[in-house]
Amino acid sequence: MWKKIKQLIFIILILNVIFIIWGRFFNPPITITQIGGLFTYGKLHRDYISYDEMGDKVKKAVIASEDQKFFVHNGFDYTAIEKAMKNNEKGKRIRGGSTISQQTAKNIFLWQGRSWFRKGLEAIYTFIIEKCWNKDIILERYLNSIEMGQGVFGIEAASTYYFGKSSKDLSTSEAAWIAAVLPNPKKYDPKNPSSYLIKRHNWIIRQMRNVSLK
Repeated sequence: MWKKIKQLIFIILILNVIFIIWGRFFNPPITITQIGGLFTYGKLHRDYISYDEMGDKVKKAVIASEDQKFFVHNGFDYTAIEKAMKNNEKGKRIRGGSTISQQTAKNIFLWQGRSWFRKGLEAIYTFIIEKCWNKDIILERYLNSIEMGQGVFGIEAASTYYFGKSSKDLSTSEAAWIAAVLPNPKKYDPKNPSSYLIKRHNWIIRQMRNVSLK
């Protein structure tokens, strides 16, 4: 029995290694979150594109929105994590403190949820992809896999869905609208923005001026 368990663990580890190496060169065929969206909304709207095809504005908008230290941290923003923990202890709105690298690890390899087990796996995958991939690859995988609406995944699909154009042709304002729906794309809609979303959109535009893609 123990021998079979060890064999199973070994097979799982090998498959994970293969998938991580695959991910350095290719976008994932499908993710658990995308499968969930397909079952929930009856559609899967996505369109994988390369890093160079995305355009700089939407990259800057998402980095400004989600992780302004993306290009300088090692996958974890410890200041943001500490702040999130303090906010949660005080009973304020839950904040994850997750970086783009952590979100990429979750979106590509894992599932949604807040369990400590999943967070532990997320930390392991984050560490590995930071070592095996590079920042451009991580950002490309993130921007292609991130949920951007009900059954809508990736910035190219979101650009087409919300504005009827490719992501490289988005204006600064349009790119900021797409980034503004994060991290709750099922709730927020750029086509019908709440007062909170409008404030967040304007804040992202201001923050984009400080973002460098290096």
